[in-house]
Amino acid sequence: MLRTSPVRILGERDRAEVMALLDADPVGNVFVSSRLRTAGLDPGRLGAELWGYVERGRITALCYAGANLVPVNAGPDAIRHFAEHARWQGRRCSSIVGPIPAVEDLWARLTPYWGPARAIRARQPVLEISGPPLVEPDPLVRRVRVEELGVLVPACVAMFTEEVGVPPDSGDGGALYRARVEELVRTGRAFARIEEGRVVFKAEVGAVTPQVCQVQGVWVHPELRGRGHSLGGMAAVVRMALAEIAPRVTLYVNDYNAAARATYARVGFREVGAVMSVLF
Repeated sequence: MLRTSPVRILGERDRAEVMALLDADPVGNVFVSSRLRTAGLDPGRLGAELWGYVERGRITALCYAGANLVPVNAGPDAIRHFAEHARWQGRRCSSIVGPIPAVEDLWARLTPYWGPARAIRARQPVLEISGPPLVEPDPLVRRVRVEELGVLVPACVAMFTEEVGVPPDSGDGGALYRARVEELVRTGRAFARIEEGRVVFKAEVGAVTPQVCQVQGVWVHPELRGRGHSLGGMAAVVRMALAEIAPRVTLYVNDYNAAARATYARVGFREVGAVMSVLF
């Protein structure tokens, strides 16, 4: 980019300013905040770039540019410059995710160069719970053990394929995806009810900060749906996450998934925002 661009790649020297910006909305920014707390801001360690939009010497907006492109606190001017930077760099991400106005604007600017998208999730409610679940947790939902990885991974692949529309293991035979699932298991962030070598219910906590953790990958075996496994399973995950991981639990869900939204509401989640996703 030209030196006159207000966008620059951030590094460790920017940590204090960046974290203050992220902590202003710990729920909305949990993914980016978790990644930076785990890997730092150096692009080599992060495996991504963090772009900063600088106004009068202050960083006022961010854009995480990795497997996901995620704008943070970005108004129209910041989005315009982030779009120019993304266009200049070329598409490296598999999705754009973030607040609806920011993603709508960013995608409108990038569509002529990156389009068409494989799928657009125009509104995905962001939900949060910070107190005990309102229904009885399933006592059979527990942390997955490392030796059960071979049972869990196929369920994770099935969930991902069903949700996203493409399998996560098509590029490298699944090595990277399996490694990510194994990391979640080893860190105690994969939960499931497993019976006779089959996953009945599962969910993972994918992003964690001191303030918030984010649940992902909620799935019930297709042959066992409609029996209440997701209700008790989510209650169990919430109880364990609040007790041992973070004081607030969040997730986002497709707005058209009425069954899932009803389940989360019964567990005690409340809507606190919404995001949009553009999938490639």
